[in-house]
Amino acid sequence: MFLQLNKKIMLPKFLLADNSQESPDTIYVVHTEEPKFIVESDIEDFWSNQEIHWISEAPESSELIKSLLEEAENFLEDEFENQEDLYDEEDDDEV
Repeated sequence: MFLQLNKKIMLPKFLLADNSQESPDTIYVVHTEEPKFIVESDIEDFWSNQEIHWISEAPESSELIKSLLEEAENFLEDEFENQEDLYDEEDDDEV
């Protein structure tokens, strides 16, 4: 059991997740703030094959949903770019 003593823990707004044993070609972006949701998609083509799993009640505003999806997409792009940069730095260090 986890006990929180008057500390506010700041979670990231988005998290990456996978389930490589069950769905090796699928990636998930988890939105931790309200409204909470998970975007499921193909790892190779996140932008065209998305399914939203709402943890919180889905917003009625299609504009809000569109904006949240764009934020999730931008987060994923930034994470992939950061990973590429890290691998490039590791390759440079080995030379």
